Amino acid sequence: MGGTEEILGIPTIDLLSIFAGVVAFMVLLAVYQAALVKKPMAGRVKTLQDRRDALKAGLVRTSKRTSHIKKADGVSQLRAIAEKFKLLQTEQTKKLTLQLQQAGFRSKDALVIYQVARLALPLVMGLVGIILFYGMGVFAKYETFHPMMAVALVFLGLKMPDLYVTNAKQKRTDAIRKGLPDALDLLVVCAEAGLTLDSALNRVAKELARATPELSDEFSLAAIELGFLPERRQALVNLSERVDLPALRGVVTTLIQSERYGTPLATSLRVLSAEFRNERLMQAEEKAARLPATLTVPLILFILPTLFVVLLGPAACKVVDDFVMKNQ
Repeated sequence: MGGTEEILGIPTIDLLSIFAGVVAFMVLLAVYQAALVKKPMAGRVKTLQDRRDALKAGLVRTSKRTSHIKKADGVSQLRAIAEKFKLLQTEQTKKLTLQLQQAGFRSKDALVIYQVARLALPLVMGLVGIILFYGMGVFAKYETFHPMMAVALVFLGLKMPDLYVTNAKQKRTDAIRKGLPDALDLLVVCAEAGLTLDSALNRVAKELARATPELSDEFSLAAIELGFLPERRQALVNLSERVDLPALRGVVTTLIQSERYGTPLATSLRVLSAEFRNERLMQAEEKAARLPATLTVPLILFILPTLFVVLLGPAACKVVDDFVMKNQ
């Protein structure tokens, strides 16, 4: 065992095992996301649709829940932990709930999981740091920096939920921004065909289900809320709050004005669609104009040295051979 190679105080076989496990987990996660998670909002949309049907039929009744019945699942335990530490009683919870909705997490338990993760991850990362630095001897040559590294892991655990939610929100917003001009064109066609706003949103949502599932989910929820909320304006306001996108807020403002004043919907949407398409074209042209400057550094670092080796390499080899032959 004395001849076993170690890297950072960890045996090489252990590092290879950990790396293989991480790779296997990432492969399984990729397969799960690609093959199983196809319609993340299907359950939410179905629930809202069932509630709308129940409201239309007059079958919704208030039910009293008995206090001795408790759900024995993991989420209920997390909720109990959150209530024990009073994580759901601050005024900031409304802002956090809105951020989670904008990131696509609309479950009633999303806030509970998020708050518990913010509470638990720093402790877990700190424990991992103690095990790595003091138990397994990682970075044994830098013992003076072990406390700073442990604190850095704790800080990373504190920020990981925020980074994950922010990243998910940004990706979702970008996807909606790219699909919004096409959705407006479809809304214009539906409005000119004589469809109401509810029917037009439903139709556009079906057409965009594969191309832009995020925008399709939002339009589906807006159409369902238009059907059972007492104020139609509130359904459109909810749509603008669920997506942090100025362009969509402009669309919602146009729809609200059309609902209130009876202005032609197709004309307003056509103007907005043209503006969004021009904006998207300008953004593409701006990226294309920045491309030469962006490629300058990679060109100098990676392409030009290779080119010099290919062009000057044979000549340099010949010069060296001639010099060696003359010396002989």
